[in-house]
Amino acid sequence: MKNLLLQIFTWWSGQTIGTRFHTWRHGERVGQDDFGNVYYQGGKDSEGRTRRWVIYNGYAEASAIPPGWHGWMHHRTDVPPSKENYVARDWQKQHRSNPTGTAQAYRPPGSLAVPGERPRVTGDYDAWTPGN
Repeated sequence: MKNLLLQIFTWWSGQTIGTRFHTWRHGERVGQDDFGNVYYQGGKDSEGRTRRWVIYNGYAEASAIPPGWHGWMHHRTDVPPSKENYVARDWQKQHRSNPTGTAQAYRPPGSLAVPGERPRVTGDYDAWTPGN
């Protein structure tokens, strides 16, 4: 019952009821990545390409799609990583969840959360005061 209510009232956690129905009617499972995200294809879009979508394992975060699957999702390749020996390049980074709002968020010197003074830059504004 909890999963049904989540699918009806939330879009950020897993799939919605509409996505579940669409996947059941038109989807062909293509593969699954290391994070548990499941990839599907089926039907045609307005440009005549096969539609491709992902059902996330947990929160819907696009940066959680690995590089090989990202290329397949964006029609850069026709062969999904599940049907080939895809090896990520050295320069491709692993997924790191968004740290915004957490203790791991980037806080530059001089920000409200970090003591100190922000370094001056050329675009700083010097306010006019009467008598100057």
